[in-house]
Amino acid sequence: MTTEKLELLANSIRQDIIEMLIEAGSGHTAGPLGLADIFAALYGKVLIHDPKKPDWPDRDRLILSNGHVVPVRYAAMAEVGYFPKAELKSLRRFGSRLQGHPERLRLPGLESTSGPLGSGLSQAGGMAYAFRMDGRKHVRVYCVTGDGELQEGNVWEAAMFIGKNRLSNLTMIIDRNNIQIDGPTESVMPLEPLGMKFQAFGWHVIEVDGHNIEQIEAACEQAKAIFEKPTCIIAHTIAGKGVDFIEYDFRWHGYDPTGDTSDKLRDYRHALSELRTLHGKIKSEHE
Repeated sequence: MTTEKLELLANSIRQDIIEMLIEAGSGHTAGPLGLADIFAALYGKVLIHDPKKPDWPDRDRLILSNGHVVPVRYAAMAEVGYFPKAELKSLRRFGSRLQGHPERLRLPGLESTSGPLGSGLSQAGGMAYAFRMDGRKHVRVYCVTGDGELQEGNVWEAAMFIGKNRLSNLTMIIDRNNIQIDGPTESVMPLEPLGMKFQAFGWHVIEVDGHNIEQIEAACEQAKAIFEKPTCIIAHTIAGKGVDFIEYDFRWHGYDPTGDTSDKLRDYRHALSELRTLHGKIKSEHE
């Protein structure tokens, strides 16, 4: 896809997220909106995959560690053809394939079940190590994590293992939006200097604007050229990107307002209106 199409895809994903949350009546808002550009780049350009053959052995693997942001992944998958977009309205329903946290056995195309934070990088490291053992280094493993979950010790055990074994077939993408459920990450438990920490564990580190699709693509391409080192892409994002009254506000991590249902619907419909206006603006900028 061209950059223009990927930008439009990202905005479509954001609209899908809001529509899904309206239908579900609950769920996480800020994180999924902030990750839309990254998931548009991954599913629209970076990943080697086939929506018609989700179990294709030579596909790249994508592990979503912070599973609560899965609406962005469901929306991206539906947009590129893994399942009908109409199914997005079943988010969080009893018996649905689209649960509030991804369940690998429910939906083809998911590589892991995630909920407990901090476990995704260990899973990705195990996969990358197995592919290397099998002589299949051409299969790349991508792991998307939140920044708040980097406060989990398991992440750093995985970082040591991956660095020690020089798993250059693994790329980690950190959603560095600087918020978590209780407030700013640097107030709750500081993470900086984040890049230097991964470098100390033997990783190649790239920092990008997580809303610049060309930068995201370039970083993923650069990772393929790094010899005998895993790559950590620190993607600086804005939580709630695309909706002005959600951006930067940690209270929208998981939005459950104290007001009545009509207040919630009003907010979400306002968000959807903003995103539809933005869609037209993106189109006009490329004409």
